[in-house]
Amino acid sequence: MSIFGQPEPEEVDVLGRPLRCQVCSNHTFHRQQAQLHGGVATFFNMEWASPTAECLVCSACGYIHWFLPRG
Repeated sequence: MSIFGQPEPEEVDVLGRPLRCQVCSNHTFHRQQAQLHGGVATFFNMEWASPTAECLVCSACGYIHWFLPRG
């Protein structure tokens, strides 16, 4: 664990290939999840039913790489 209570950044593979940050070419990331909201779900107050994306946040520059769920 880091001093801020977050797990240490890690190297990540996507489709069997190492991920590199699109901005700075760094190779370690923090994992986060983000809820994807659409207009209809928001209108009916059903955001909880929206899919979740995995976000990999570059540990060097903070750029967020979004990955939608498969299927």
